[in-house]
Parts: sequence; C-alpha cells; structure tokens
Amino acid sequence: MQELKRFQIRGVPGLVTRAAIENRIVDFWIPKGGSDELLLAHDGQNIFDGRTSTFRGQTWKMAQSAIRVSRKLGKKPPAIIATWHSSTKSDPWGRAKDLTPQDIFETGQYLNPKFRPDNVEITLHGNGYLNLIFGTIVPLISPGIAPENTAMIGSSMGGLCTLYALKNHHQSFSTALALSPHWVLSDESFVQKMIQLIPEVGTHRIWMSRGTKGLDRSYETLQNLADELMYAKGYSHSQFSTKVYPRSSHNERSWSRYLDEPMEFWLGR
Repeated sequence: MQELKRFQIRGVPGLVTRAAIENRIVDFWIPKGGSDELLLAHDGQNIFDGRTSTFRGQTWKMAQSAIRVSRKLGKKPPAIIATWHSSTKSDPWGRAKDLTPQDIFETGQYLNPKFRPDNVEITLHGNGYLNLIFGTIVPLISPGIAPENTAMIGSSMGGLCTLYALKNHHQSFSTALALSPHWVLSDESFVQKMIQLIPEVGTHRIWMSRGTKGLDRSYETLQNLADELMYAKGYSHSQFSTKVYPRSSHNERSWSRYLDEPMEFWLGR
C-alpha cells in the first residue's frame, strides 16, 4: 500500500487517507481509536472529496452521516473504505467493467442497447475488482472486523455490484445497501437472476431504494419485481427494506439526503 495524501473534510474529525493498492486508488476514514464496524463503498471518488467527485463537487457526505447516526444510536462510528472505480479519459468504460455483474453478463444475458458502447470491446473484471476489495484492501486497511459487522454500499451500477458481491463474498459481509440499483441495464430475467444469488433468509439484511425523478423514474417496474421476489424468497420487512423517495433523483446530492436511513438500517440492526 502506497499512501498518496491525507486530507480533512468538514464535520469529520481526523483525516481521510488516500492510498494506491495494486493500481487501485482507495480513500478511507477510520475513527480515532478504531471501530468494530466497517462500511465498504463503491465509487470512491464521490464519497469524501468534492475535488474528485464526478457530480460537480457533490459527495455522499458518508462519514458525516455515519457520525450522525452513530451518535443517535449511542455507538462508535464505523470505519469507511471507499474504492475508486477505474474510469479514465483513456478508458471511459472502466466503471462499467468494474461494477457490472460479471458472471451473469458473460453468459449471454441481454444488455439494454442504451447502455452498450458502440464498436468498443468490453472485458468485464467485476470479479477481480471484488476479490481485490475483500482479499487485499480490507485486510490491509481494516483487518479483524467481523463479517456480521461489515456492510457494503453502492448506487446505480454500484448498487448492482453490492448485490452481486453476495454471490462470491457473502461470507465477508452481512448487510447490502443498494441505492437506485440500475436494473434497466437489462430486463426481468436479470432481476430474477440477481435475486436468486442473494443468500437465503437468516444470514443477511438487504436495503434497496429508488427515487422518482430522472433515471430513477425508469426503475419502478423492475424494482417492484425485485421487491416481490425478495418477499417470495422469505425476507421479512426487518430483513429487507425497500424505499421510494419522491422527488429524489439519480445523483450524489439525492442519495446523501436520505443516506441516514440506510445507515440506520445497518447500524441499528
């Protein structure tokens, strides 16, 4: 691990550290004295630092939310590890390669033409991305935190990746927080396959949400199907929460406005 810099963000004690781990950039914040809980976030550019955010300087304000909710619950905040996606000017499809559920789409799953690049060969590496997070990044930065105290969070494609992580890494975390999962990447059969890979009732807790504006508006039908399949799978309202946020759109500003709710769903379990 090569440390690149440390920086402070408003309302958060201590410093956020930026490091390079096997050519992947990671931002992380650990409360003073450490923590017994860990939150793993996708799209690390947008979690802490407005200077690297892809949405006009808007971040998730995730550490602020974690501190606020933990104070309300009377407990220490979790450590947060935010892994950057790999999109660059030379590889604008890097994020899609990271976050697309690899095993499902490599077997011929329908891909919505709206989200298919023209004349570009895409080689997915979502499995390697998740292996790096759970096999290298977490042990280096925050070892020893129990899976039952570990959650993963993401939005849009990151929401899909969070759910997909349950396929091969369900033993490494217990709560999946998927905000605005990008179901319209495919069709109903894709939703069915994703819900099938979620562990049986009793070991994990799942959060899903969507807004009603912008791209989120297109998620309604497939998210409703996902909800039905989760309940049919046997998940109760205490184990699975699905929320609709009127007037909420598809960006960090919208997600940060209701982040306290999934945060409390996890930390207040």
